[in-house]
Amino acid sequence: MTPAMPSDIAARLDRLPSCRTVWTIILLLSLGSVFEFYDLFFAAYVAPGMVQSALFTPESLGFFASLQVIKVAGFGTFVFSTFAGLWFGVVVFGHAADRFGRKTVFTWALIWYMSCTAIMAFQQTGQSLNIWRFVAGVGFGVQLVTIDSYIVELVPRTLRGCAFALNQFISFCIVPVVALLAWRLVPLKPFGFDGWRWVVLLGSIGAVVVWGLRSGIPESPRWLAATGRVDEADAIVGDLERKIGMELGGALSAPQPTAVEHGGRATLADIFAPKYRGRTIMLSLFNAAQVIGFYGFNSWVPTLLIARGINVTHGLEYAFIIALAQPVGPLLGSFFADTIERKVQIMGGLACMAVSMGVFAFATSPAVLILIGIAFTLAANVMSYAYHGYQAELFPTRIRSRAIGFVYSWSRLTAAFSGLIVGSLLATGGVPAVAVFIGGAMIVGITLIAVLGPATNSVALEQLND
Repeated sequence: MTPAMPSDIAARLDRLPSCRTVWTIILLLSLGSVFEFYDLFFAAYVAPGMVQSALFTPESLGFFASLQVIKVAGFGTFVFSTFAGLWFGVVVFGHAADRFGRKTVFTWALIWYMSCTAIMAFQQTGQSLNIWRFVAGVGFGVQLVTIDSYIVELVPRTLRGCAFALNQFISFCIVPVVALLAWRLVPLKPFGFDGWRWVVLLGSIGAVVVWGLRSGIPESPRWLAATGRVDEADAIVGDLERKIGMELGGALSAPQPTAVEHGGRATLADIFAPKYRGRTIMLSLFNAAQVIGFYGFNSWVPTLLIARGINVTHGLEYAFIIALAQPVGPLLGSFFADTIERKVQIMGGLACMAVSMGVFAFATSPAVLILIGIAFTLAANVMSYAYHGYQAELFPTRIRSRAIGFVYSWSRLTAAFSGLIVGSLLATGGVPAVAVFIGGAMIVGITLIAVLGPATNSVALEQLND
């Protein structure tokens, strides 16, 4: 029997049909990111409870109170710690999945942030709360990078868009749950334990269940082949082929020849090689722009509603209603994820976000505010699944995790500081000033993708990166 080659592995994966076996793997990976999204999004909804617990007084914040010098104060220190941790995770450990494997890092990153978040729920000072938030952020920063690499490598080229749409549909399903839990628990103190602490703990408990499902996910055959472990990759692909053949009751189509990616160890300098330098710079700037809209709204939605004249209780209620739309965007996107070019979906999402934010800034009716909030959320989440897949497609297997970590780090860094800008603009110019800031960032993102972004739909990864 002729030994398998890395190009054979890629060609055999790309010819796999849409079937239960393939989608089960994507489902399991997506469940791993559900509680990562839970962690990312609970901050906006538990903020009122944390503030009421007096965790953000200068005395409670300890050395974090010194951030007042750069205009970071109160709850802003928690947001800052979240994104600082994410940034540190993707910059320092973003390459881990390239070195140790997608499955290993996926598993241990989940354990990391699950444990740290549980510990955080019991902290009694703002200083210790922010420290554990930073450490947990490192873990789910690594997880975000790993899952994007994992999905794009396992899925056939004609299904990549739908795979990311399904991943984010499942992941975003947890956001309404967070909003509902916060709405019902944050104002209360069940068993003498602050409601916001219950919200935080429940996410960690759920993640334990997901960790138990990891055995159903194979290592990435593309990563194994790129690191010289072709026999292991061949065995995994062979197992998938047998399962799918039994499922469909017939032989699979013959694999089509594909380009060959270069394997071997990689360094950070490789993402600036002539082939990838333009993509690295473009995606770095794009990530910095898009996050201003995505988290500028999602992390501040209850506060923005209150600034439009809604009281705290109704603000949480309306935020929950808007959060119900979170998974709908990727679900709608699944109908066109692989038929409309990925870069067009990204630009369309950004344009709708800019327009929606502009209308939101001047609306006064609660019903209209909710409808505009829903429209913004739908557009943002179409953009989100499309760009997560897009940036993962634009780098070769040997440096994919490292490259995604680098370009993604700019969104984390920008998010940490854009929160300060949003807070300052809200205080000085109200929601209209925030809308101008977000709209301008969306225009920058659209321009970058339109001018510098290549087309990727249904193109083999090896062809994009040979």
